[in-house]
Order: sequence, then C-alpha cells, then structure tokens
Amino acid sequence: MRDNAIILDELDTPAALPAGWGVHTEPGRYRVYRRADQAVFAHSAGPGSWKQFLHPPHRLIARLDADLNLEAAGDGPTPATGPSSQPPSSQPPQPDRPAAFLGVRGCDMAAIRILERVLGGDAYPDSAFAARCAGLFIVAANCTEPGGVCFCASMGTGPGVAAGYDLALTERIDDSGHRFLVEVGSAAGERILAELRSRPATQAEIADARAEVAAAAGRMGRSMPDADLRAVVRESRESPQWEDVASRCLTCGNCTMVCPTCFCTTTEDVTDLTGDHAERWERWASCFELDFSHVHGGSVRQSGESRYRQWLSHKLGTWYDQFGSSGCVGCGRCIAWCPAAIDLTAEMGRLVELREEADDGHR
Repeated sequence: MRDNAIILDELDTPAALPAGWGVHTEPGRYRVYRRADQAVFAHSAGPGSWKQFLHPPHRLIARLDADLNLEAAGDGPTPATGPSSQPPSSQPPQPDRPAAFLGVRGCDMAAIRILERVLGGDAYPDSAFAARCAGLFIVAANCTEPGGVCFCASMGTGPGVAAGYDLALTERIDDSGHRFLVEVGSAAGERILAELRSRPATQAEIADARAEVAAAAGRMGRSMPDADLRAVVRESRESPQWEDVASRCLTCGNCTMVCPTCFCTTTEDVTDLTGDHAERWERWASCFELDFSHVHGGSVRQSGESRYRQWLSHKLGTWYDQFGSSGCVGCGRCIAWCPAAIDLTAEMGRLVELREEADDGHR
C-alpha cells in the first residue's frame, strides 16, 4: 500500500503485502479502507497492471555518440547519467532476472494472454517483450470480493482464474485460521509447492473455496450489456452518443494508461546540451493524444468525439478482427480512474438502447 493505493511493486518481504486493506471503487473514485481481518488479496484492481513489467512505460532503445558509435540498449539497466536519465521505476527488468508475479487476478491473467498475442505473436514478435515473459512464474489469486467497478464476469475473464498460472490461490479466513487453497497449474508450480509446508485439502474445503469464487460472479459492481458488442459499435458510428460522451471526456488518456491491454507506443529522440550524445526512447502512447493520428497535413482525429469513438470501437470491436478477442477484460480500471467518471459499461448500454430504438422505429 503506497500513496493511498494498492500498487504492484517488487516485494522484499511478505510484510509488504497489503494485509488488512480493502478498496471501495466507483466511477471516478478509488478509496482504501481498513478491513476487520488480515486478508492480503481481498481488494480489487489498483491503478497499476502487470503490463508495466512486461511492456514498460519507458524503454531505452539505442544510444548514438558523436563519433557515430551506435549502441543498442537491449533490456539491460540504464545508467544514471546521460541526456535523459529516467527514474528507476521506468526501467524494464533485466531479462536474466526471471520474474514471479504474485496475486494475478483472472482479469489480469486474461490481459497478459492478450498482450502475448498482440506483442509476442504473429510474424514479427517484440523480442524485448518475449525476453521479459521468458521464465515468468505466475501465482494467481482467485477473486472472492469484486469491486464496485468490476465486470469481469460479463467479459468471461473472472472472477476465477481459468488457466495459464503456475499456482493459483484462493484465500480463506474463518474460525480455522488464515490459509490458502492452492491449485497447481504447471510442473514448475508443482516443484515450488513441494518445497512448502502444506497438506491435502478436504473436499469440504475445496467446495467452500469454489463456492466463494462462484458467488463473487454475482456481486460484480458492473456488467457489460448482453449484446453483440462488435455489431453495436460497428452500427453506431454516427450515433449521437459519441457527442454526448465527448462533452464529458477530458481526452486525458487516463483510461489507456491504466488499461492492462492498451499497447500503443511512440518513439522520442533526445540529445544532451553538447549534441554529442543522443538516445532513442520508446514510451506508451494514447489514442486520446491529438498527435496520435498525425500524418502530413495534420491529425486525422481532431475532435474528442472521434478519439473516444476510436478507443471504444477498437477495444470492443475491431480488436476481434486483429487479435481474435475483445481488448477489454472487465477490470474496471478505466471507470475508477476516469476523472470525469465516465463508465464504459454505461456508455455501451446507451449505445445498445439507441440501436434498439432505431430498430423499433424501422419496424
């Protein structure tokens, strides 16, 4: 827990886990509170996602000196000197240090798999992304207490973790104490579990844990409309709803920054004051930026209306055409961290209503 938010960062000790903290979320609002127990996974998604470790927000690509010596940066650490030294948090992990992710929820597990298809698949995979994924060990956490903006159940990504993990935990606190039901998902997970103190779970304990996870699906704070979302966004291109949401949207890009699947980047070239040293950096970009669609002559999408429509249409529509799935996993981060409290599920619900009204008018 840091700066009044539950974040993702390197753990030096188990004491750093957010024991006894929960969160209240609603559109445009995120608040932590003290729980009556010491649960460590009884909270919904915070502002960060696992994307920041696999697809970092800043990445040094190369350096060039005045004598034209070009040095590819790779994924090694960046020295503290140079024309554009970045804070340590912006540096990607070194590929020779395999990572272990602890507490990955179903929605975020789905997001990691989406990024693997987007950045690590097809004919031209991102080698830096693949290096960070190599040797990745995932300890997932089944969700038993969804937040007020969660809607993973309606997106088919949670609250339970279906696959892709090495170990999956279901946290249980009752009269018998604080413990975890552990499910093994890989040979590596089985080897780790063998080194830990554990015992076989009883059938009653297994049933109880699974019932809690199943019950969480009925306590989601939000749900996506039960409709063909691809068809809705495709047939709503001229909907007046885009203008309505644009009147509220600040085009700040918060939704894309906290989204666990948004992957767009741009490059920046910087030099020191002498002009003898230059660096090329890759950084996250957002389709809400005015320059994102800039071509010779100007930007293609100049209005907030067109930029919001682009983001939502790609996330829920054309993402299927490119990558075979939705780009939304139902984590609710874009709702909680939107300063204008714009609710993705509500906007889609309104588009569905307008489409149905138009269909009724044509009958």
